[in-house]
Parts: sequence; C-alpha cells; structure tokens
Amino acid sequence: MATAPLGDIEIAYEVDGPDDGQLMLLLMGLGTQLVAWPAEVVDGLAAAGFRVIRLDNRDIGLSSRTPGPPPRRSEVMRAFVHRRAARSDYLISDMASDAVALLDHLGVDVAHVVGVSMGGMIAQQLTIDHPTRVRSLVSIMSNTGNRKAGRVSPRLLPTMAMSLTTPRPTDEEEAVRLGVEGWRVIAGPLFDADEIEVQVRQAVARSVNPLGTVRQLLAILASPDRTAGLHEVTVPTLVVHGLADRLVVPSGGIATAQAVPGSRLLMFPDMGHDLPRPRRAEIVEAIVRNAARAHAVDSART
Repeated sequence: MATAPLGDIEIAYEVDGPDDGQLMLLLMGLGTQLVAWPAEVVDGLAAAGFRVIRLDNRDIGLSSRTPGPPPRRSEVMRAFVHRRAARSDYLISDMASDAVALLDHLGVDVAHVVGVSMGGMIAQQLTIDHPTRVRSLVSIMSNTGNRKAGRVSPRLLPTMAMSLTTPRPTDEEEAVRLGVEGWRVIAGPLFDADEIEVQVRQAVARSVNPLGTVRQLLAILASPDRTAGLHEVTVPTLVVHGLADRLVVPSGGIATAQAVPGSRLLMFPDMGHDLPRPRRAEIVEAIVRNAARAHAVDSART
C-alpha cells in the first residue's frame, strides 16, 4: 500500500497487474475500503493484462479524514428529504478530482474506470468532468443522482436510520459482527457470511471511521443530478446492476444506461448490493469486453 500527497489530502492506493498493462481504476462505494474489491475481480482483471489501481476514497481507510465538527443527525435526515437541505464538506465531483489527481501523481494520462455504488457515481462524474482521462466507463449498482431512480427501498430505510443513529461499538468482535450483518442486509441471495467476515476483519484491522461514512453520505445527497452530463458521455459504457438490490433499486442502473448513449446494461437476478462470487467471472469478462470496445474505437480512428 502507498499514499499519494494530493494537495490538502492524502489518498491511499494499491496497484496490481503487469507494469505494461492498460490502466484500470477501481472506485469503491460508501464507507468501503479498497480491500472490499474481491480478489477474483482484481486478479481477473490483472490476468487479462490490466494494471489495476485501487484507492481509499477520502474519509475512509488510510486516506485523509476531513477535519471539523461532525455532522448532526438532524442534518443527515434533512438531506435525505431534499437535496437543497444537504450540507456537505465536499461533493462527488471533489472525489472525482481526487481520483484524477491520483492518476496525475502516478503519471497516468488515461485509464479505464470502474466504480461500484458511490464509486459508480464518482466514475460517472470523473467521465463527465474529465472526458479525456477516461477510455471506458463501468458503473455498477449505482444511479445518476436523479432521486426518482435508484432510491433506497422503503423497507430498508428503518435499518439505515438505525445504523446512522446507533453509537459504534468499541469492541472489535462486535464491530465485525455488525459489519457482517450490515452486508447481509444489502446483499442478495448469494451472500457468503464467511467470506464477508474475512473482508470485514481486514477492514476493521486497517481502519474504522464511521464519521467518514456519514460525510461521504452527505456528499452523495448534496451532489447534483448527473443525467444531463451523462448524455454527453461518448466512451464505451457498461452498466451492471442486481435485480435484488434494495440499497440502490434497479431503476438506478436502468436510468444510468438510458442516460449514456450507446451504453450496455447487464442485470443479474440473483445479485443485490454486492459482488457475489458466482457472478464475478461474468462481471470481469463484461468489464474486459467493454474495455475492448474502447480499443476497437482507437483502432478505427487510426
């Protein structure tokens, strides 16, 4: 693991795959560290010849934490009701700029970009704001920022409210247990508790920052709708979503695919808000195929 000083913040990152591989940037979701990327995904992309960059978004993992007083619970609840009520220290666009700054730090001019959940939002915004830096885009279990599509299932709202208002445990075992149960709530029918426990233990041992999750959530709620910007995206785009997703309901993926001209939509009936092991090989294959579309466009231009 390395850390890149990027102005006022530092971003922790890891790089895997061949030195001469095409660069692929992986962006993880809300409150989730780079270790959450399944090995099958990272290793599969590396085996396909890609140089894979993973990072901890600001306020999570080993990256910088935002200073200042914590947001009040009432502020978070108001932000859920209306975007105009959301007050955040930064926006999704700032997190996209972090990713571009990391590419600059690494001397990378252009990369394939893959994002999961909030990471999908960041990937979309990165492509909108910095189109020359992106060769292909993959948005997984995400949405466009239009609050009419890809909202949280009403059945999940009480659980989310409780999670936001419950004090975090100081006991490591209790933190791991709650982490596993949190994933269980949003995952689909292929949920593997044993695998997730290993991942959660690794994350807890690495860093715990519940406040960072709240700050990132406010960034999501305060950020504008990306639909108009997505209409202007020209790079090959793949949208992946699970039909069993209750955290970002499937309309989020559908709206994203509809917004990006020429995009392709891949939906799995047995996938929730997770990357289930039985589907990982198919997801990697789809990402590789989408990147190949970019190579085909480059070849046609030359």
